[in-house]
Amino acid sequence: MPQVVTRTWTQLKPARKAAIPEGLWLRCPGCAQLIYRRQMEANLHVCPECTHHFRISAEQRIEQLSDAGSFTPMFTGLSSGDPLRFRDLKAYPDRVRAEQIKTGQRDGCQAGEAFIKGRPVMLACLDLTFMMGSMGSVVGEILTRAIEHATKSDLPLIVVSCSGGARMQEAGLSLMQMAKTSAALARLDDAGGLFISVLTDPTTGGVTASFAMLGDMIIAEPKALIGFAGPRVIRQTIRQDLPDGFQRSEFLLSKGMVDRVAPRAELRSEIARLIDYSGK
Repeated sequence: MPQVVTRTWTQLKPARKAAIPEGLWLRCPGCAQLIYRRQMEANLHVCPECTHHFRISAEQRIEQLSDAGSFTPMFTGLSSGDPLRFRDLKAYPDRVRAEQIKTGQRDGCQAGEAFIKGRPVMLACLDLTFMMGSMGSVVGEILTRAIEHATKSDLPLIVVSCSGGARMQEAGLSLMQMAKTSAALARLDDAGGLFISVLTDPTTGGVTASFAMLGDMIIAEPKALIGFAGPRVIRQTIRQDLPDGFQRSEFLLSKGMVDRVAPRAELRSEIARLIDYSGK
């Protein structure tokens, strides 16, 4: 009688192919194409298929805009307090500490002197990776000091905005930063200084309602969401359908709220050209 051979399910399963390392590929939210991450990063974090501009950190923004090795960080020792003893799902100091560990940054803004195509500038970049780039007391203070330094040193001021707006955990203190930064920009303007505001996706809330829209020249990246309240909130408030592209860079350019829409690859050249035109 022939011998019956039995096999378990694990023995019958086909051998698994070698796993592809995670993170090598990602799906573009703009065109839904699967793209090679390293190719996208080499393209300044822009999709090579549809030119969708991915969101990037302040550190990456500084690296892209400034000449290699030219950025000198300033105002780095500031940290948020907790005067309101704010607590939602966790205490505010614990939330800030977790963000610091995650990002390696003290707060949501980096600023310092730099060169852009050989032109000396004061550069400040909000950091979307730190609490959605929200503007609290520290972000407002860093921006104000950057503005005042640009005024004192007669440097062109470049601020790259990328923010969800004011930081709710600081309530009224965060709203005060709107007036504080705007007043500093008024003094810069009185001194004849140059302020170039760069708007990226997203620039919303109290940031849009203050310094972001006060530039002598306002440049926006393509299809960036720019506005005070979001389109969903506006639609529910006015109970009307909104135009196609509402609150996007191109729509705002057509309405005169933005002076230029510049792809990320052209930002350095555009900023350098504007500095030259201004005579700074």
